[in-house]
Amino acid sequence: MPSALWMHFMLRVSDIALPLDHPEPALRARVASMLRVAPEDLRECRVVRRSVDARKRNAIVLLYTVDVSLDDESGAQLGGKVAAAPDMAYHFSIRPARPLPHRPIVIGAGPCGLFGALLLAQNGFEPILLERGKCAKERAADVFAFWRTGVLNPASNALFGEGGAGAFSDGKLTTQIKERENRCAKVLNELVAAGAPEEILWLHKPHIGTDNLVRVVENLRRAIQRHGGEVRFNSHVSRVAVEAGAVCGVRLADGTEIASRHVLLAIGHSARDTFDMLHLSGAAMAQKAFSIGARIEHPQCKVDWAQYGKAARHPRLGAADYKLVHHCGNGRSVYTFCMCPGGEVIAASSEPGQVVTNGMSRYARNAPNANSGLLVGVGPEDFGDTHPLAGVAYQRRWEELAFALGGRNYHAPAQTVGDLLARRASTGFGVVKPSYTPGVTPADLSECLPPYVIGAFREALPQLGKKLAGFALPDAVLTGVETRSSSPVRILRTDTCESETLRGLYPAGEGAGYAGGIMSAAVDGVRVAESIMRAMASAG
Repeated sequence: MPSALWMHFMLRVSDIALPLDHPEPALRARVASMLRVAPEDLRECRVVRRSVDARKRNAIVLLYTVDVSLDDESGAQLGGKVAAAPDMAYHFSIRPARPLPHRPIVIGAGPCGLFGALLLAQNGFEPILLERGKCAKERAADVFAFWRTGVLNPASNALFGEGGAGAFSDGKLTTQIKERENRCAKVLNELVAAGAPEEILWLHKPHIGTDNLVRVVENLRRAIQRHGGEVRFNSHVSRVAVEAGAVCGVRLADGTEIASRHVLLAIGHSARDTFDMLHLSGAAMAQKAFSIGARIEHPQCKVDWAQYGKAARHPRLGAADYKLVHHCGNGRSVYTFCMCPGGEVIAASSEPGQVVTNGMSRYARNAPNANSGLLVGVGPEDFGDTHPLAGVAYQRRWEELAFALGGRNYHAPAQTVGDLLARRASTGFGVVKPSYTPGVTPADLSECLPPYVIGAFREALPQLGKKLAGFALPDAVLTGVETRSSSPVRILRTDTCESETLRGLYPAGEGAGYAGGIMSAAVDGVRVAESIMRAMASAG
């Protein structure tokens, strides 16, 4: 970590444009030129951000932001593209009273729970992390077995187990959240310390890759344990014990009871039985809008050409991505979500008799297909009930229809874009081979998605094809259904992140309705852990 004195003299130089094929020394030379010093006068020159400007496909450039220090800072001129580098260190620190009156409990070992538990452990609060599923390595074996055989383990799958739903994704770390406490930097640095590629610290669109995530997650767990935390797998919380409106502990499915006055709830967006339990326990909850649709697959080479032209597959570019939206005449919006370059569509079911899809990419992103969610927003007006968990029932309805349409063996129903636009069921596939395993069944997706979603698709696809060449390719494949884009419920909390109705319960992350993706979930885990530590420290 840089010293405070060194950080004081750091300069941030932004918006440095260089050609795609620039030699390595060119960046340092350009920075020196902008600062009007010789390259040898740069004591440090560290990239803090690199992005791609591909607005002109025939003249793609890389945009850099770098932090530098000089042998002689006295002549440095601030202004324009040169400013004092901000302090990017995470500074929160608090110590508990000794001895601890009780240990905080963290429920769920996804990104939110892992980072919440890590911060609690690093500050001496000795958390107990409870995960209903298995450790990452054993869980991975169950997931791959399901994809190979179609035999689902409801307690260990692509959604439940160490690492959460993010462990079987692209490992994307992009986020739109704005925060000034450097929690994002804290999360990224901890991921690198756990074995993630160091480039995630400076790439504009960083990702870890599914194939790296098991190792990274295991190392995060070891860091929690090394700092005094405890991690228990196969520990399903079946009840939150409540006394006089406050949490006093939890009960596990095997009968084990653990006392605690502070519980960080990081259950993820698919812990439906836990949602039921919390509702019965008196946790204030509300319906929340989310999105549903299907996964759309194209040849990755066509996406690369559409985005980068002749520069496609340049080593400094990698597999191209996209982000598209169309606002329909029926008031709905169709948008792409969780785009996975060079990836595959995966089976993400967590309950028997339901088909759920998601997407993932390995670090190399070198599979032949690109995929993304093609989604349409839905909300309480669509759920048909005022019950706080009506969105869960809504999800189940379409997942069960997809299971039946796919053949009741966890094969997913799939339809080509050409057939969907022509209003006919698919009977086979063309140049785009569906990547979903254990398999797909050619079908008509109007039998497992609402009419307003299918109607929105039919309007949007030709328009999206005008924004990205080839997006409306007739042979592109839609595999359904994707229903777990985010939580269908929000567990209401106060400004201090505590449940509105159950003192000592701290809903957090994606499952509670306060995040969407690995980074925002991890950051929310850090934020809520801070609140728990303040509460425990003030209570003595």
